[in-house]
Amino acid sequence: MSRTAVVILNYNGEKLMRQFLPSVTQYSSNAEVIVADNGSTDGSLAMLQQEFPQVRTICLPKNYGFCGGYNASLKQVDADYYVLLNSDVAVTPGWLQPMIDLLDADPNVAAVQPKILSYHNQNLFEYAGAGGGFIDAFGYPFCRGRIFDTVEEDHGQYNDSRSIFWATGACMVIRAEVYHEFGGLDEDFFAHMEEIDLCWKIHRTGKKIFYVGASTVYHVGAGTLGYDSPRKTYLNFRNNLALLLKHLNPGEIIWKLPMRFLLDWLAAMVFVLKGKHKNGWAIIEAQGYFLSHLAVNLEKRKALRDKYPRYDRRTIYKGLLIKTYHLGAKKTFTQLEPGNF
Repeated sequence: MSRTAVVILNYNGEKLMRQFLPSVTQYSSNAEVIVADNGSTDGSLAMLQQEFPQVRTICLPKNYGFCGGYNASLKQVDADYYVLLNSDVAVTPGWLQPMIDLLDADPNVAAVQPKILSYHNQNLFEYAGAGGGFIDAFGYPFCRGRIFDTVEEDHGQYNDSRSIFWATGACMVIRAEVYHEFGGLDEDFFAHMEEIDLCWKIHRTGKKIFYVGASTVYHVGAGTLGYDSPRKTYLNFRNNLALLLKHLNPGEIIWKLPMRFLLDWLAAMVFVLKGKHKNGWAIIEAQGYFLSHLAVNLEKRKALRDKYPRYDRRTIYKGLLIKTYHLGAKKTFTQLEPGNF
């Protein structure tokens, strides 16, 4: 039997641990449950020792962020499969086994994610991950069950298992050897879109990412940064530009990156018109950071392309999602043209 470790990254999440860890320990009997503490200053560690002595803890000396925290902690975990699980996720009976079974059965599958529903409104998909992640030709990420701000109700329409472009870091099961092959998550991202970057790297190896609808978890979402947080806006727009520079083919970069800059300026203007001036300015700051760190990302791009020159494009949406969504009034995944994948 494959050895599985469920690793929860914690930073000052005593209340979340007390609320959500019981379901993880109850329904993950075939896995080791580990909490990697990212330098918490609250009572997390004392609470874990007193109330969850069966859970292994890894104590990091400071807050390394989402990426650095997982990279540092997973070096200390010996397992075949890692489960990256957010601290605000409630799992369900049998949640883990369908994903493990798929990985055991198909060595070409490198990572999987479950169906992710909203904890607070459990008939809705959750924003971050939903029914499996995809990306369009200009780097806009979306999910089955969630496109931009449109979130679908769960009627069983995504109960299947299928290949996807990216699996969410809120709940991702990944082969340990694959994780370490790429040095884990890109720590320059700090947080947000780091899992899309890792999944894109995996596609470059010819391996697949899968969604397993037979597994269900419930995610609170936006537990660290709210969806309207300027910091979250900054990280998303900054990291998205880095993502494109690292992975797009040379011919695409010439025109797609300038187009993304224009589209991001438009997004900044929309924020300002809505009175969210800090979010608008965060986008401009994100572009400034990206331009000042071009050399770093160009080095990463070269290293990736030298070792993995090609990737499977079949799960990339060929259209411009923002146009399809706003002008074509296609708000759900099932309304997108199948021929554009």
